[in-house]
Amino acid sequence: MAIHLLAVLVVFALAQGLPDLSRVRDFSRLRVWLGVLDRLGGGTRSAVGVLVPVLLCALIQYALDGWLFGLLSFAFAVSVLWYSWGPRDLSEDVDGVIKAPDSERRVAAAQLLRPDGDEAPLPFEAPAVVDATFQSALRRWFGVLFWFLLLGPCGALLYRLTQLLAWSPGLAEVQHESGRSLARRFALVLDWAPAHLMALALAVASDFDAVFHTWKTWHDRMGKGYFSLDLGFLSAIARASVDADVIAGDGYAEDVNDPLIELTDARHLLVRVLIVWLAVSSLLVLGGLV
Repeated sequence: MAIHLLAVLVVFALAQGLPDLSRVRDFSRLRVWLGVLDRLGGGTRSAVGVLVPVLLCALIQYALDGWLFGLLSFAFAVSVLWYSWGPRDLSEDVDGVIKAPDSERRVAAAQLLRPDGDEAPLPFEAPAVVDATFQSALRRWFGVLFWFLLLGPCGALLYRLTQLLAWSPGLAEVQHESGRSLARRFALVLDWAPAHLMALALAVASDFDAVFHTWKTWHDRMGKGYFSLDLGFLSAIARASVDADVIAGDGYAEDVNDPLIELTDARHLLVRVLIVWLAVSSLLVLGGLV
């Protein structure tokens, strides 16, 4: 776990210091791999398409454990986590919206904030922008981070490949509908725990009362159990926590209807959530609990 935590810090540093490296993430081979499995039926094709690379990754992960004082294992962990991160850099996309020189280019830049697979135009409105940013953060950051910390490199690769099969428009035509449906359901399963931990960290990093009240109200209104795969509560608490954070600001930026103000605060909140996750992970490592 300590090696994995250190790998996370290295990947964060690379993402901030060398954002252009994100262009080396190339998943085109996944399309070729699915083509090789063309003779398999719908769900089987998608399952094999994910499981074979993940099992191979797990074998390498196991084989490298302990070699050269863990340096080979660490290098492999950094490589797989970096490859599974993103694929686009969320901070760079947020900056593209905030720093856009005019409204037309700002709206165009905002489209890059949409979660993978969402092809509907994103209206440049505060609730929609905040919602898209948090949903993208779940799929680009927190989902892959959770499964990496839990299972190591194979967990990160499992999450990324599943998300690609579930939502990537470029893979839709090489998948059967049944396989894509199975991938989407499994993607929601993989998102369930990270989404709830994001909600918990938001309660710590933002307004606890606003987050908890919104979370409970959403479940009461929807009439679904707390173990439902409907993760719409994340959108609700994202908007509530950002609004509460903006209103509690310095007094000159309390307009919760301004997309730029809300987007800027959403990024600050997401960074705080990351810090909470890393702080808790560090305490677990130092306490010898993992």
